[in-house]
Parts: sequence; C-alpha cells; structure tokens
Amino acid sequence: MAVHESAENYLETILVLSKQLPVVRSVDVANELGFKKSSVSIAMKNLRENNHITVTKEGYIYLTESGKEIAEMIYERHELLSAWLIRLGVDQSIADEDACRIEHVISKESFEALKKQVL
Repeated sequence: MAVHESAENYLETILVLSKQLPVVRSVDVANELGFKKSSVSIAMKNLRENNHITVTKEGYIYLTESGKEIAEMIYERHELLSAWLIRLGVDQSIADEDACRIEHVISKESFEALKKQVL
C-alpha cells in the first residue's frame, strides 16, 4: 500500500470533501488544495490507474476500498497529531501544518505508540 505523499494528500482531500459535499469533482479538489485543474487532472488519472479512485462519466470522484483505507489512515494521523500538538501549546495553524508533514513519514509502530499515549 505504499503511495507517495502527494497521492496521500489527494486521497485525504477527497475523503474530507466527501464528508462536506454531496459529490466530489476534480475542480473541488483543485479549489481545496489551491492547485491548477490540470495538475489535479493528472493526479486523478494516476490515482485511477492505481485503483485508488473511480471517476464516473459525470466526473464524480469516489474512493475505492484501497483509496479509502489510505485516506482514513492519513486523516486519523492528521487529526491525532494536530490535536496532540495543540494540547502541547502549539498554535493551531502551525500544528495543522506540522501534522500534515509528520502524518506521511511517521511509522505505523511509532504512530500506534503515540496514539496509546495521547488517547
């Protein structure tokens, strides 16, 4: 299930948007991330080729099982790391930025140990 950080970010963004919007489209992802539609289109093609998303003929994006698994893992890491840093006294915007970087590199073992301590 090894994927690049950028793919993880896209999958996490699709997950978050799917909780906010009735349907997710490439333009929604581009707007959320502040990226060009052409860049998002290339990323969606790669995610589709790796079977992490499906795209309907109307352009609606859905996570596959593997895509959802990755997105939920990254989202859980982000939420826990961000909350932990805020509790340590880090400003929320900095905590969110740092959590976004840490969530991609922390090992499963370290995250689980941290989770036990934080929760």
